[in-house]
Amino acid sequence: MPYRSLLHVAGVGFFPLGFLARLPYASAALATLVLLQSSTRGYAFAGLASAAQSIATALGGPLLGTLADRHGHRRVGVLAALANIAAWAGLLAASHGSRAAMLAAAGLVGLTQPQVGPLVRVHWSRLIHRRGEHRLLPTALSYEAAADELSFVAGPALVGVLATVTPHAPATTAMLLLTATTLPFALRYADDTTARAAAGAGERPLPYRPLAVLFLAMAAMGAVFGAVQTAVTVYADTIGETGAAGLVYAEFGIGSALAGAACAWLPRRFTLRARYVTFAAALFVGMLLLFAGARVLPLPAAVPVASVTVAPYMITLYALTEQLAPAERATTAMTVLCAGGPLGTAAGQAVSGALAAPYGTEGALLVALTAATGALLLAAGVSLRRRT
Repeated sequence: MPYRSLLHVAGVGFFPLGFLARLPYASAALATLVLLQSSTRGYAFAGLASAAQSIATALGGPLLGTLADRHGHRRVGVLAALANIAAWAGLLAASHGSRAAMLAAAGLVGLTQPQVGPLVRVHWSRLIHRRGEHRLLPTALSYEAAADELSFVAGPALVGVLATVTPHAPATTAMLLLTATTLPFALRYADDTTARAAAGAGERPLPYRPLAVLFLAMAAMGAVFGAVQTAVTVYADTIGETGAAGLVYAEFGIGSALAGAACAWLPRRFTLRARYVTFAAALFVGMLLLFAGARVLPLPAAVPVASVTVAPYMITLYALTEQLAPAERATTAMTVLCAGGPLGTAAGQAVSGALAAPYGTEGALLVALTAATGALLLAAGVSLRRRT
């Protein structure tokens, strides 16, 4: 069984600790929103600070990836975790001060955010290649996609529960999780070998043009996430059950996680290039069904169908990046790819929020459909260019 083989390669402790280590990343934006909304008594500034934090995360990711390639994952992972703990402490302190201090502290939390997902994917690649188990890489990437999706269900749910105690509880818990899981995970499992030594070669340049395409593809996926988040929030407000937003979005994450886990059994003759176009088309169909289905069905009934088209597309982007990037620049490439996610999410939230005001849920879902259309056109353009 594919997933049983991963246990033998990485060890049993890798999986629970690795999942918990990514929860601070998954819960950061909402924890910041809850904290600053309580401090300022307004959503406008809290939303601005949360968006600034997402942009800072996107900017800080490639910087941390470059440092990890040059100085080793363990050293950079440990320092990033410690810096992020300090940044959260600064944000808690700033929440009693001026808005400028809050905005700066929120940006620092994003800038120092440990890049657990990208670094772990590179770790899998190195570990599997060293052991000669190349057939396991798709399985590892499928597991990571499922773990990411579940973390983005569990993280916000945890924030929601803790926020009922005190608005400061989610930020405090993020610090505790960083100390108890992210830091030990970096110390125990991160490889301290520099990428150049691991590759056994000098540093080669990144393939900037293909990487830019993949970045845009991930940004489109982020825009889908942002638009769907807005849509479920508007839907929950429309039916008078604000708590339903988290449950409906959890459907989206769980369906995507299950589809991602199933990708481990895709046949090897189904090439990455073919998967890219196929799954981009599937994402478009999924968002089209979500947009159309929400007009005739309750949104919770349409979300599960659309959700299964998400993770296969994302897994393919990760696999293409791993294949394209030089081994000694793999972490940089993976963090550049992942930077497209939060930037796309912020854009998707902004545009869908503007359309949701006059057009409701349908306006927000139209943004998701538009982003998926862009993803399909990008994939089709890449495919045609390669053929010619």
